[in-house]
Amino acid sequence: MDLIGRDGERAAVLGLTSGVLLLTGEPGAGKSSLLDLAAGDTSRRVLRVTGTQDEADLPYAGLHQLLHPVLAETAALPRRQREALHGAFGLTDHRPDRLLIGIAVLALLSELGPLLVVADDVQWLDQGTRAVLAFVGRRVEDEPLALLLAARAETGFAEFPTLPLGPLDELAANELLDRQPNPPVGRQRLRVLALAAGNPLALVELARVDSAEDLLPLPERLERIFAADLAALPAHTRHALLLAATDTADLVATRYAAELAPAERAGLLHAVGGRLRFRHPLIRSAVHHAAPLDTRRRAHLELAELLAAEPDRRAWHLASAAVSPDEPVAQALEDTASRARQRGGHAAAATALERAAELSPDPHERARRFVLAAGDAVATGQAPWVEALATRVGTLTGDPTLLALADLRLGQVLTVTSRHESAVDVLLRAAACPEVAEQALASAAVACFYSGDEPRRRRVHELAAGGDPWTRALTDPLAHREELTSVLPELVERAAGDPQRLTAVGAMAWMVDETALAVRIFDDALHRWRARGELPTVLDCSAGWAYLDHGDWAQARLAASNAAGLAANAKLGHLSAALQSLQAGALALQGEVDQARRLAQHVLATIQPGRSRAVATRARWALGMAAVASGDHEAAWEQFRAVFTAAGDPVHYHMSPPAIAELAAAAVRTGHQDEAAEVLARTQKRFAGATSPRMHALIRRARALLHNEEPDFLAALGDPATTQWPFERAQVLLDHAEWLRRQRRILDARPRLAEALEVFQRLGARPWIARAQAELRAAGVESPAAAAHAVTELTPQQQQIVRLAASGLSNREIGERLFLSPRTVGSHLYRSFPKLGVTARSQLRDLVV
Repeated sequence: MDLIGRDGERAAVLGLTSGVLLLTGEPGAGKSSLLDLAAGDTSRRVLRVTGTQDEADLPYAGLHQLLHPVLAETAALPRRQREALHGAFGLTDHRPDRLLIGIAVLALLSELGPLLVVADDVQWLDQGTRAVLAFVGRRVEDEPLALLLAARAETGFAEFPTLPLGPLDELAANELLDRQPNPPVGRQRLRVLALAAGNPLALVELARVDSAEDLLPLPERLERIFAADLAALPAHTRHALLLAATDTADLVATRYAAELAPAERAGLLHAVGGRLRFRHPLIRSAVHHAAPLDTRRRAHLELAELLAAEPDRRAWHLASAAVSPDEPVAQALEDTASRARQRGGHAAAATALERAAELSPDPHERARRFVLAAGDAVATGQAPWVEALATRVGTLTGDPTLLALADLRLGQVLTVTSRHESAVDVLLRAAACPEVAEQALASAAVACFYSGDEPRRRRVHELAAGGDPWTRALTDPLAHREELTSVLPELVERAAGDPQRLTAVGAMAWMVDETALAVRIFDDALHRWRARGELPTVLDCSAGWAYLDHGDWAQARLAASNAAGLAANAKLGHLSAALQSLQAGALALQGEVDQARRLAQHVLATIQPGRSRAVATRARWALGMAAVASGDHEAAWEQFRAVFTAAGDPVHYHMSPPAIAELAAAAVRTGHQDEAAEVLARTQKRFAGATSPRMHALIRRARALLHNEEPDFLAALGDPATTQWPFERAQVLLDHAEWLRRQRRILDARPRLAEALEVFQRLGARPWIARAQAELRAAGVESPAAAAHAVTELTPQQQQIVRLAASGLSNREIGERLFLSPRTVGSHLYRSFPKLGVTARSQLRDLVV
């Protein structure tokens, strides 16, 4: 197709040397032509993949197509990466994980550069391949690696730059018609222009025929045109074309090469690297739809026999040919689902199990397979799909265990949406079944945490009384704190190094204010995930919040950003909002107040604050800290007051109480002491006899500020355990020093100020650095303007790379840990050295603390 009227688009694709660009547009808009143009650039290597519907349910089929020309070069990859990649392709029995597969692909592609990856019809690529492309795209940075994608819609790549291809304008449309062999004229030309509506492919194809299909949608009109071209082909060619349209496997291209030759000469398709590629997807659809249903069924059976050595493809062809329930085919699909799950393809597994259920003659087996499908669908985060599967179970069986399992899966997926209250109700229904009660209550506790709904929280806590410590900690963390903290070491030991179980224990430790222990557990879990090459999908908000509380702000921001892409691709809006609230808090503490405000305000606009109280409270806390950082104490008061009810109770049982000290600080500066004192009194009453060192210190800081009494300052600083929360402790030091200076006890104030300043510098808390420095000057200490520690001036990722390099790891080892290519690691170090004032790697050991 001539690229008329696409000058800007041509420049964009030809100028893409690094990064990602997604082309979107309706069929025939010219996406494939632009990809062909870019792929013709001989100055760099090109790898291509085209999504097809027949491979959309085969895990990593697209990735195998992309990397097939360079599979031999995987021999140079580290062993674990190579095994993961080969396991994804079914070449070995090694069970891979998405993360290690992504690392392997990134490492391989980065060594092939300059390289262009071209992916067409991305909407039909399997989910695993799309996830790997997104993983690589997020880490391209400055490497000579470019990803040029094309899809009918954004298809899970909304985070990347997108170039929509709209219709051609009138001038370009007419020019394109003039370039055709027999340009239409007069009334026929006007008719073609009207029907095509600026679609380049439609202009070209409609110019060839006298189409009377005015009322058909454009894709169907074009399919009719292409179908008419098939009539001129020999019968054996049409048969081979149908097989190719049904499955583009290499064997089809090889076995039927002679029969397909006339179609290739007619320009309908061509072979690329042993695989068949239709000139346009609508030709493929035309071939498929032109054949009668029974003919298509026989084609599936013929392909099933041809692909006997590929059990997954064979199972799907047998399923497509089935016209009635068939247990052997259903079992073959269940086996396919098991293999897909082992390769991390939960969407493919759920799809296979759903079809297996539909083909199951026995109602109980049908219900069982729908339940299994729902379990895999939960991993995709697609709540409507899980809900549909669970509903079908209810129409098939009265088996209480199967019904409870269906409710469990539905409740679990609703938990990651904003429908937390519905999730709790469904999970409580599942908990009535003894076989799933503990798991259902544990999942309900998570939904209760995000919801913050008091009646439901109390109900789940009552049902868990004396049972699972996790559920009890999540629903009432400080009620039995001493008992819960005492079992943490045993729970860590029982986790037996399982990173997922360790993460659950880490979340429990964070909930009961054992933050230092939580961070150690999360670090251990992350290390074990990396060692196993697995994706830490659950290491998200609780870990990030623990890192933030503990002063590991760069790690908190990395935890949020690493999970954000996964949440966005899975369209998990609530999880994305939670991660954004975490990022907003970290940004506010570091003085990046404008960005913090934008993120936090976006969170509050995205969720329903009255139903997602945990995230809403955290977003308001971030807005409050941003206001404190910018000196707007009235705004700070408004935000911190909003995390408590009008009566003074916490909006969220866990997230609201730690804001009590900031509420008091804002109240003192805005004249709301009496109102803040009422909220403090209710908070003290709530935690009477059930507090933690952290809450004790925060309450005493609030009392000190509101009542202007030194014993409360001393009590807030008295417990050595408060060093777990360095920023909060430094704030007390600063508050006390300010009080001492007002009492003219200048000499007593200076060491407090110096200690607070050192902590703020180490953390990179710029607004508080400035405030402490101003207080020091007021206390008669003249010193150069203090600045944040040099390392904190780096990006979170650069900080992590520098710290790992200081520990002696090589660029390749750092890349494996952080899921980056060695080239990217080296680039970050190169840019970091001048900022740190060093010239050699060996100097990092003395700089990093």
